[in-house]
Amino acid sequence: MEFLLAFPASSFVALSSFLVFIYCLLWISRSNRLYSKGLRLPPEAGGAWPLLGHLPLFGGTKPPHVVLGNLADKYGPIFTIKMGVHRTAIVSSWELAKECLTTNDKVFANRPKMLMSEILGYNYAMVGFSPYGHYWRQIRKIATLELLSTHRLKTFRHIRESEARAGLKEIYELWNKNKSSSDENKVMLEMKKWFGDIALNVIYRIIVGKRYVGNTSSNEAEEDDPWRDSIRKWFELAGKFAVSDAIPSLRWLDLGGIEKAMKNTMKELDYYVQKWLEEHKRKRVSREVKGDEDFMDVMLSIVEDTAEDFANHDTDTSIKATCLALIMAASDTTTVTLTWGLSLLLNNRDVLQKAQQELDTHIGRERLPNESDMKNLVYLQAIIKETLRLSPAAAMTVTHESLAECTAGGYHIPAGTRLFVNLWKVHHDPRIWPDPDKFKPERFLTTHKDFDIKGGNFEYIPFSSGRRMCPGFLFASQNMQLTMATLLHGFEISTTSDEMVDLGENFGTTNLRFSKLQVHLTPRLPLHLYQQND
Repeated sequence: MEFLLAFPASSFVALSSFLVFIYCLLWISRSNRLYSKGLRLPPEAGGAWPLLGHLPLFGGTKPPHVVLGNLADKYGPIFTIKMGVHRTAIVSSWELAKECLTTNDKVFANRPKMLMSEILGYNYAMVGFSPYGHYWRQIRKIATLELLSTHRLKTFRHIRESEARAGLKEIYELWNKNKSSSDENKVMLEMKKWFGDIALNVIYRIIVGKRYVGNTSSNEAEEDDPWRDSIRKWFELAGKFAVSDAIPSLRWLDLGGIEKAMKNTMKELDYYVQKWLEEHKRKRVSREVKGDEDFMDVMLSIVEDTAEDFANHDTDTSIKATCLALIMAASDTTTVTLTWGLSLLLNNRDVLQKAQQELDTHIGRERLPNESDMKNLVYLQAIIKETLRLSPAAAMTVTHESLAECTAGGYHIPAGTRLFVNLWKVHHDPRIWPDPDKFKPERFLTTHKDFDIKGGNFEYIPFSSGRRMCPGFLFASQNMQLTMATLLHGFEISTTSDEMVDLGENFGTTNLRFSKLQVHLTPRLPLHLYQQND
């Protein structure tokens, strides 16, 4: 450090300029070698800065997927940008997405090394950030078979139903309390938190065998909740740009203090997850585990039965990383999508009324929805699908990285190239989606009725596709449908003074996060239904 302080500023500038010059020469030399071999590279977007590459393009007010979508209009469905020292391919059409995630699926199955994956992902132990290989296949197989398979999801049906009804009862009790203390026949509620509490309670019970126990009735609840606060910080930090990801040699500077903040946040989260793990271990030793095991119990059983070492990670880290990853993914994605979907309904009241008419037709007003009703609610399913089209859970895929050289769109893709598929751009392609910016659920009942979320229709891949697609798509779909059906069936919903919802966007790792969505709710069913115990 003393050496750096004594180093003349002019010499530092000269050294930096020299390094930038050498870097540019190496990049040009590498590109020339590829061209000399007759290998045609994808077009590179203009406007790159020395060393920083195209990073300055993302410093404005437009979100990244819109910036990249505009570049696609100019450079085509596949082009490259420089994210610092890293060549990154951007794919913006369903045809190229299909080629990259089918023909070249294994080539692009890797994840790059990034600061957030290392620190926020338990040193790459979280399955979504793990490099392609034995450990990733091992953990994904466990999660799929023991949690996300169709058979296992059926066994969790009672959890989803009971938590949706508990949320319904909670709103009723708030309404009843408000009605007793004022002349208002409605109650105001912040919906993002309500959706979040249901999602957290469902996944908590499945993963660690206990409820999260949200408290919608308290305006201070979220602020006084250290766990929720830690989750919020995790997602904020995961969505922030770390200079060291673009220029690894600058990591030691920790510009912006991001690395320090990540370490502090993970220390907070790990405190809770470690406590859950210790509780589960004590119960197993004392043989208190009876009846249905939760997912953490299952992982402990697998470790005990097979003496599995989980490759390069110790068993405790693997279990904690997997359980935390599933909790984060299941709760955040569901909450964001439901909040976005309800906002779209409030801005399209005719669609909201049609959804409630469908619920009245197939369920009536003398009972609450069950999960078995969902197959008959085709218009509600179309609403969820259209919400995911307009605003997929992530506007772009998580970063892929090529393990070997390949060809895509007739272009040569060198090994080590990073890849983003701009899902937002694919889902707004006017060739496939007439009036792409309009909220029209009917399209999934007519022209696009055969499109599903399983990743086979590349014109519509809200959960991505291929080896690295989100394995929890069915879990998310079931949770969102039942929660939305229960809410729309149970209450008349409106905004203050019936104004439109502001759909301004705040981008992190998921496409959209609302700070608040305040709505008025009034019961629309016989009051005794809200008081039923599960």
